[in-house]
Amino acid sequence: MTLGSHQRTVGKSQNHITPLEMINALGGAEANDLDPAGADPQPWPCAKVTWTSRGLELIWFGFVWLNPPFDVREVGKWIAKLAAHGNGIALLHARTEAGWFEPIWEKASGILFLADRIFFHKPDGTRHPHNSGAPAILVAFGAEAFDRLRHCGIAGTLGPRCWHIQAAGPPLRPRLSVGGAEHDPNCRHRFWSDRRLRDA
Repeated sequence: MTLGSHQRTVGKSQNHITPLEMINALGGAEANDLDPAGADPQPWPCAKVTWTSRGLELIWFGFVWLNPPFDVREVGKWIAKLAAHGNGIALLHARTEAGWFEPIWEKASGILFLADRIFFHKPDGTRHPHNSGAPAILVAFGAEAFDRLRHCGIAGTLGPRCWHIQAAGPPLRPRLSVGGAEHDPNCRHRFWSDRRLRDA
């Protein structure tokens, strides 16, 4: 519903609609069983079933599409719930240092760092005149979600779940450089997929 409101204060509009071309690139609304954080109104569906209220209270099912309301007091609850559900894709800002990002590091199957900032849409379907204001990511939870990111054709850099979380300190061992990215040599997925290179 509102990753685009990340730069706004709480109380501003939370209705920033996911671009239809993004939904279609990821399989279309019919490929998503549930959007638990839908806007009301919204110009197009993002899933077969859309909830516009009580999304955190109800039991999620199937493949979930999540563009959560970005209230700093609430966004972590949405991400934690999707991480626990384990089957879906979230559209978020790349705030990797934030506390609410922890469930992503712990449970995501992959992250697609988008090459371009995105333009959200208003409830009437018109595009916002300004972009989202910060780099965006698509986060996969589960094997199907990661597979969708691999084949979506959205420009960006896709990293599978092979990151190594460690405390600050001196390097303990050498690391490999794969595709220009620092990479754990023990990771079984030895690649980063850069769609900008593919499309060049």
